[in-house]
Amino acid sequence: MNLTKLFFVTLFLAFGALSAQAQTGNIQGTITDENGIYVPGANVYIASISKGAISNFDGKFTLVGIAEGTYTLSITYMGYSDVEQQVTVTAGQTSTASIVLNPSNVELDEVQVSAYGLSGQSKALNTQKNNMNITNVVSTDQIGKFPDANIGDAVKRIPGITMQVDQGEARNIIVRGLSPQLNSVTLNGSRIPSAEADNRNIQMDLIPSDMIQTIEVNKAVTPDMDADALGGSVNLVTRTAPQGFRVSATAGSGVNFITDKRIWNGSILVGDRTNDGKFGWMLSATINDNDFGSDNIEAEWDNEFEYNTGAEDEEGEPILEEMEVNPYTNVTEQRTYLVQRVRRSFSANLDYQINANHNIFLKTMYNWRDDRENRFRLEHEILDGEDIEVGDFTLNNGTLTRFPVEVKRQSKGGVAGGRNNNARLEDQRMQNYTLGGNHLFGVLKVDWMAAYAKASEERLNERYAEYETEYIINNDNSNPKYPVMTAADPNDFNNLGGFEFGEITNENQYTEEEDVNFFANFELPADFFGNGGTLKFGARGRFKSKLRNNDFFEYDLEDLYPTLADVPVKSYTNADFLAGEKYQAGTFASEEWLGSLDLNSSNGEAVQDEYLPGNFDIKEDVWAGYAMVNQKLTDKLSVLAGLRIENTKLETQGNRVVYIEEDEDAGIEEGIEVQAVSDENSYTNLLPGVHFKYDLDNSMVLRFAWTNTLARPNYQDMIPRAEIIYEDSEVVVGNPDLDPTTSMNFDLNAEHYFESVGIISGGVFYKEIKDFIYTFITEAPNDAYGAGTAGYDVFQPLNGDSASIFGAEVSFQRQLDFLPGFARNFSIYLNYTYLTSSADGIRNEDGDERTDLDLPNTAPNMFNGSLGYADKRFSARLSANFSDSYIDEIGGNAFEDRYYDTQFFLDFNASYAINSNLRLYADVNNITNQPLRYFQGVKDRTQQMEFYDIRFTFGLKYDLFKK
Repeated sequence: MNLTKLFFVTLFLAFGALSAQAQTGNIQGTITDENGIYVPGANVYIASISKGAISNFDGKFTLVGIAEGTYTLSITYMGYSDVEQQVTVTAGQTSTASIVLNPSNVELDEVQVSAYGLSGQSKALNTQKNNMNITNVVSTDQIGKFPDANIGDAVKRIPGITMQVDQGEARNIIVRGLSPQLNSVTLNGSRIPSAEADNRNIQMDLIPSDMIQTIEVNKAVTPDMDADALGGSVNLVTRTAPQGFRVSATAGSGVNFITDKRIWNGSILVGDRTNDGKFGWMLSATINDNDFGSDNIEAEWDNEFEYNTGAEDEEGEPILEEMEVNPYTNVTEQRTYLVQRVRRSFSANLDYQINANHNIFLKTMYNWRDDRENRFRLEHEILDGEDIEVGDFTLNNGTLTRFPVEVKRQSKGGVAGGRNNNARLEDQRMQNYTLGGNHLFGVLKVDWMAAYAKASEERLNERYAEYETEYIINNDNSNPKYPVMTAADPNDFNNLGGFEFGEITNENQYTEEEDVNFFANFELPADFFGNGGTLKFGARGRFKSKLRNNDFFEYDLEDLYPTLADVPVKSYTNADFLAGEKYQAGTFASEEWLGSLDLNSSNGEAVQDEYLPGNFDIKEDVWAGYAMVNQKLTDKLSVLAGLRIENTKLETQGNRVVYIEEDEDAGIEEGIEVQAVSDENSYTNLLPGVHFKYDLDNSMVLRFAWTNTLARPNYQDMIPRAEIIYEDSEVVVGNPDLDPTTSMNFDLNAEHYFESVGIISGGVFYKEIKDFIYTFITEAPNDAYGAGTAGYDVFQPLNGDSASIFGAEVSFQRQLDFLPGFARNFSIYLNYTYLTSSADGIRNEDGDERTDLDLPNTAPNMFNGSLGYADKRFSARLSANFSDSYIDEIGGNAFEDRYYDTQFFLDFNASYAINSNLRLYADVNNITNQPLRYFQGVKDRTQQMEFYDIRFTFGLKYDLFKK
């Protein structure tokens, strides 16, 4: 019997069951803990008729098609005492039940402190245990045990996950070695839009952890989930209105040791439910104001250079010679960042229980983050070719140690006054509004949701002022981890009059992504094997639009400000620069002067080739439908099988810049021509999946899954555009013929749950990936992209042939309550993930296939660990997070490949309960002063290294429950 026949046969039987509803009734219930907080993942069972259900994230469960009579509900929940409650079922009606669980094995006077500390872990593990697919679940209570201000930092502690950081905070999520844009991130099941212009990455540091109730990572997706999740699907569940009155508040402060500047944070949450239990509401708000910065060094490495021999050819042109040398830095940069990051978030969640069969809800969230940034960059770049002669450089044992460079000092800022305050203001916002409902029509369960979401990033009046000179430097690469260039004559470095006007620019950037989506799910009883089961089917539509609209202006102010000596300046040399005191930043045009400049159309000129090729307008419509059966084959073995179909339609609009070379004979002047480009594409994917779950006993679960997933290309990669970056001698080219990446996935997992709340688990997984996308780098053979572009590096996204990932995960967490005395208050949380990968079809700059590459972003080793202690009043936790180095960006050859270096973070947090409602806390983050580091080709060759130093916060938390 194929899936279509099965669907119609089951539908026919189900409607027959609807007509027989007069002889049966339903049971709907809500399960909460001793504080009135909802309990997800509880097992509800009626032994007399062998029928059961699992409570959802809102603690609700439903049993349908129950014959008239009185039944005993048995509720089991790891870490809590078993509960039995009688319910009487009346034909044609839905009976309700309200069940309260209490922690087991806890003395009454410790319930409010010690037991509450375990409740979050218990809820997460119970949900994970009873899910049909392979998941990792973290509750908000667990998040509170770690010193994580945003969801990105909280998620990085889940097995198989590592994060890429931005300004010291976890931003981009990598699940099981798959790039951030290959993973799905949803809010209450609705896809979160991305404010990133050039990829699909979700900015995880935009969402405060205080706003989220549960994090659910689905590593093997089911057919009722979005399929664009090669690594996995991360679902963030917001808080739901409580059963009774609740108020919670946090107020804190702290200091960033890199700048010795303050941190402010605060949050408040308040909610209640009407006396009849029908209407519930929850309001929350949070703010985090962080004044910090970072110390950064960067380098580009080369192993050959070109110089002027001093001779001339027959036509009088200089004769150039190319020389191979030991790897040396041909460009170095030192950057000082000063950042103020203000994160605000607001949420309002409402729900209304119309009657026992119908309820509706509204969930809203608005996140708003301001990043004010000033950056001061000192850049040295080798002068080669005609600009460097034999006598200008020194070569020692094949290593370039002395040569002439172009030196640039660049100040970055924004307009004076207003919200900018002389800094570049990056205004990021993400908003989500979701209306949904859950309904019961006889034995037919229906849930639906309609959502509107929008993410935007606006950067207005981003200004740069650059002054430049040339002089001889000493190039010290004796320690390639800390490369440095210093002026051979210190007077050259300090001579402000020698730094001449380079450029002053002003740029406006705006990126916006809007999502409108809806889904409807239908679930019916369908027992094919006599042990219980359901048929579920549904449809989803997601309609996305994304645009980027930038501009860029240059201003000729050379006559007014000819040298750096003619403008107000500041010195940013810092003896405590975290990369070392040998790095001297020097003096820069001040941010106040830059912000005060009157930049207008009379003294500025639009530079279209700087921004038009990157502007685009894209529409992406996805229609999806699925059907799946969930059956208990035996008392221990369950299977979930189904098929998902997704159709994707794309419309893209952008710009291509054509550069016109001057031809005096033809009367053609040099310039550019802007061509509007557009493209359409559509494709359909059939995505079957099967999940097996075997409950060996009440504490041991075995799982196997075969799934198929996909990843759509980044938006701007599909536009047939060409963007020439003269400053970097680069050309970025689009590829409208890109295919989506697909993956066939196999997972095998075993979990053992401890009665005293804990787990030990292990598993292996394999992903067979086709048409993965990578950036191909080659050299332009001629001026095909415009005058003077011959030899430029050309970057174009291409589909590779195939890739594979094999991985293994182990996890252990447990309260050590079997130990004597105070030692029983310790707990351990450990997980480790191993990955190995291979990639085929990647070509080097000469067009030859490379066989020496892993799939980008696959960290071979990832580890999380923490040691915690909690007694009646005091708790503390030392947490470690490690991820191994991995290839991040494929270059034209092995020498140019870029790697993301090893990360090891160590954090500590502690709290003390003043009473049952008030708690004092203190957090210390980044104890190891872990830098963000990239290296080129080999581990010792730094390409970028950015330090953030230690962060310390402290404050008070207040929580009041009233059932």
